[in-house]
Amino acid sequence: MKMTDYSNKVVLAPMVRISSLPLRLLSLEYGADLVWTEETIDKKIIGCERQVNPATGVIEYKKNNRLVFATHPDERNHVIFQIGTADPDLALQAALTVKDDVAGIDVNCGCPKKFSIHAGMGAALLSNQPVLKKILENLVQNSGLPVTCKVRILETPEKTRELVKMIEGTGVKAITVHCRTKDMRSSERAKWDALKDIVENVKTIPVVANGDVFEYGDIQKLKDHTNVSSAMIARGAEYNPSIFRKEGKLPVVDVIKAYLKKCVEVNNLPQNTKYCMLSMDKEKGHHTRSEIYDKMTHTKSHPSFCKLFGMEEFYEKEIAEQEARKKAASPHDDKVSQPPKRKLEEQEDDASTERVVKLAKTEQDKIEQPIQKATIEA
Repeated sequence: MKMTDYSNKVVLAPMVRISSLPLRLLSLEYGADLVWTEETIDKKIIGCERQVNPATGVIEYKKNNRLVFATHPDERNHVIFQIGTADPDLALQAALTVKDDVAGIDVNCGCPKKFSIHAGMGAALLSNQPVLKKILENLVQNSGLPVTCKVRILETPEKTRELVKMIEGTGVKAITVHCRTKDMRSSERAKWDALKDIVENVKTIPVVANGDVFEYGDIQKLKDHTNVSSAMIARGAEYNPSIFRKEGKLPVVDVIKAYLKKCVEVNNLPQNTKYCMLSMDKEKGHHTRSEIYDKMTHTKSHPSFCKLFGMEEFYEKEIAEQEARKKAASPHDDKVSQPPKRKLEEQEDDASTERVVKLAKTEQDKIEQPIQKATIEA
């Protein structure tokens, strides 16, 4: 079995659209110890064909020529693949599909959104603990990978205690606790106090805390307050992934340029690139009020983004290198292919991007609260 240490770590949370490959790689460069993928539904990854893109080195899992999951060897020992599931057998099939390219498997038991819980997945598993137990036990016993799960606190300390003790007994390697109930919104203060009882009762594995870490200094505050082993960062990393730097965060424009480089290097879907860049620094609103932000809202392609940030030379050199690598692998194919499409992703990301832009434009004096609603954490 692969060994992954979850103790005393600072990790990137699973966030829909945000925790895609470029942000994961950048977070690792800035100091994240582990990075979670966004949730992937078990049936979606099962049956995928694994391919290596010769131009970028990206490992692509495709189904019907649609990209389902992308990873890279640089993150192989650090990436935790999060599964959305309600079935022990399907969960295992999904885990075995990506087994050779990930450091661990995480079961999403925390997302309260309809798309996650409609089939008994996500937060629905919190009220169906016999099924959750079977899923975790099947993965632990048969996947050959370290298994974890991410939960939310329940209505009472007693119920939460029973939940985490049951999970600990399945043999998982860690438990991540989002310090909110399934009915709480991200705008409500995370209940750090609830973690104390959990840590006191979970004796054999690390507890990873998730909720309201927006500065690197918050990590130690969280540990001191709760005695948790590790911290997971969600919106703080969405707003500025350099939060993982012990030396402090970098200016958002510098981070955006570094992120854009990653996107070009891995041939990321441009709509996703735009969505993530427009999401940065939105909690304070300085970036969203800037001239560069306004220009970003009208830009759609990687070459156009690179031109906007004065990175034309980098773009031309990188694409030339990708074309040379691809030609060396396939002499009769001269051009780097466009990123594989994910079903409905272009429409979804365009719609989400427009929603972020409209909120930023119409609510500039109240940016923090409205725009936070666009982020969905698994």
